[in-house]
Amino acid sequence: MADMMTPEQRKRTMSRIRAQSKLENRITKALWAKGYRFRKNVRRLKGTPDIAIQKYKVVIFIDSCFWHVCPEHGNWPKSNQAFWNQKLARNMERDREVDTHYHDGGWHIMRLWEHEFKNDFEGAVDRIAECIEAAKRIKNAEKIGDETQFHC
Repeated sequence: MADMMTPEQRKRTMSRIRAQSKLENRITKALWAKGYRFRKNVRRLKGTPDIAIQKYKVVIFIDSCFWHVCPEHGNWPKSNQAFWNQKLARNMERDREVDTHYHDGGWHIMRLWEHEFKNDFEGAVDRIAECIEAAKRIKNAEKIGDETQFHC
């Protein structure tokens, strides 16, 4: 299907997309209600994680099926394929670079697809909570000298 907008209109529309989505807001409200305190979209951290708890070295990314090329739901646009192939391939490469950065730094990193929340919202939020709790236990174990390894 041909794009119904001119290139100028498309550019203007795309430039107005913001870092937060309604889904991310629902997720962060659910986590806040469970008692977790965190920062959203921390720009000084690599990759601008959607949720960050620096005290426990936890970063959580909620990846869109389109922009991060979900193996189940990601689809490649039919028009302007050269641009989109390059754009989406670079997004996937950047995700791998970000993951490596946090793993090398001893952080707990969790990536969830948007469809995981659409299929089972409470279950996905519970998995994030489990990751945070595990990171807390590790932080407390480090205080007493216990060597424990865990990654979300």
